[in-house]
Amino acid sequence: MSSKSRRVAIVHDWLPLIGGAERVLEQILAEFPEADIYTLFNFLDEEERKIFGNAKITASYLNRLPYVEKYYRKLLPLFPRAIESFDLSEYDLVISSSYSVAKGVITNAQQTHVSYVHSPARYAWDLMHHYLKESGLNKGIKGHIARHLLSNFRVWDYRTANGVDCYIANSEFIAQRIWKIYRRRARVIYPPVATERFTTVEDKGDYYLTVSRMVPYKRIDLIAEAFKSMPDKKLVIIGEGPEMHKVQVAAKGAQNIQLMGFQDNAVVVRFMQKARAFVFAAEEDFGIVPVEAQACGTPVVAYGAGGALETVIDISKNTKSGTGIFFPEQTVASLCETIDRFEQFEPQIKAANCRANAERFSNQRFRKKIQETVREAIGNFKPMEASQMIANLDKLTAVSK
Repeated sequence: MSSKSRRVAIVHDWLPLIGGAERVLEQILAEFPEADIYTLFNFLDEEERKIFGNAKITASYLNRLPYVEKYYRKLLPLFPRAIESFDLSEYDLVISSSYSVAKGVITNAQQTHVSYVHSPARYAWDLMHHYLKESGLNKGIKGHIARHLLSNFRVWDYRTANGVDCYIANSEFIAQRIWKIYRRRARVIYPPVATERFTTVEDKGDYYLTVSRMVPYKRIDLIAEAFKSMPDKKLVIIGEGPEMHKVQVAAKGAQNIQLMGFQDNAVVVRFMQKARAFVFAAEEDFGIVPVEAQACGTPVVAYGAGGALETVIDISKNTKSGTGIFFPEQTVASLCETIDRFEQFEPQIKAANCRANAERFSNQRFRKKIQETVREAIGNFKPMEASQMIANLDKLTAVSK
């Protein structure tokens, strides 16, 4: 397809690795296979890029800085200008996949801009104080500078909110944050989960499981501490990351805790299928892994906040179709008490119910909702041109059917 006929651009914050946001991008691209991708940074190797097929990926000028993959997150003050540097004037439709600055890309009055928001930038808004403390920037001259830069970022972030014609949130939790921060309503379309990759197993083992990158907000150390105080219950921990040492300290001396480090997908799935329950202690915007666990027919014991409230059905409130249970506080005592409650309800949780609940978040459902929302946005904001633009979309998306 010639450059003049490219009518859809997808803008994604950055591509350092393949994570949950990149799986969303993959499915958006699958629905609009002729789209071009624009991103601040692209560090993917040749194998990782295969999930985007032959899509053209354009990175910003910041990507050319020497060794930038080692410090790119520290360039936040430069992100707004870099995202605005993309000239997208040749496109009819712009879809941004944003958890930082992608939604701030510049579009004109003749274009429709639909933004799928994973989250407004957490480090600049409601979680700013937490991030500053975790980074050691909550005091001193560096702290003052950091607060000043984040204040400038918030001004830009709020100003660019009106450049979006239609907001999509990845959960009701994020829709509430979009309204709180930008005063814009958002339609909720849950992120896609490749449920077809998982097979439901009813015959469970005798261990609990958690799988995560070891970063502070995941609270894997809390899970380890809780199970250390319950020596009669087995826990398997899979994952690695900067908090690994902290988790090792929390689990030290516990014979009932197995730290496996990084494992490939096949191993993760096998352990997930046989786990008694998956334990999730983070406050996530959505949280894909608990849905994957349910796709395996495995119940979830989750912290009762954020996206988990929308992806797990509490067995203590719905004994017919429950898929897990929530613990109310991010404390060892709260988790231990809830594990005991889970075991009382455990016989009532059916693997088939877990799987059925997970299917609400399938790739196919996601793509259908994205297509419907884009078409509605075009009709609402460009009514005089909607029929022609939708006709163009029919051609562009035909390949994906």
